[in-house]
Amino acid sequence: MPPLRPQPRFPENDTQPFWDATKGHQLTYQTCDSCKEIIFYPRRHCPNCGSQENTWNVSQGLGAVYTFSVIMQSRHPAFKDLGAYAVAYVDLDEGFRIMTNIVGIQDPTKDIQCGMRVKVRWEDQGEGEISLPMFEPA
Repeated sequence: MPPLRPQPRFPENDTQPFWDATKGHQLTYQTCDSCKEIIFYPRRHCPNCGSQENTWNVSQGLGAVYTFSVIMQSRHPAFKDLGAYAVAYVDLDEGFRIMTNIVGIQDPTKDIQCGMRVKVRWEDQGEGEISLPMFEPA
């Protein structure tokens, strides 16, 4: 089994509901109850108005690649055997952007384009501790 990717340190008060949802393969985001702003990355307050009254929502996990970079070499033990891999920003249809990996492709230097439609694919980590949202071609 390859080494685990770096993990959040738990308990993590502001993002704990997000990580708990990943265990059930749910990609969640928040909306502000006061100004209706979409909030992502998870946090305790709305960055637009400062309200601490937020609602958790479940994304359908569909979006488009905003931009990406291909990592050709990594010395971290969890990544050293991957070969070239893509780190990307994906714009979800619900209106938020997430940093992630693009997976399920043969060659990240040729098989990814900005604007490409993608869908969430989950990578389970550890003994059911969390699951990481990755994206593959839709």
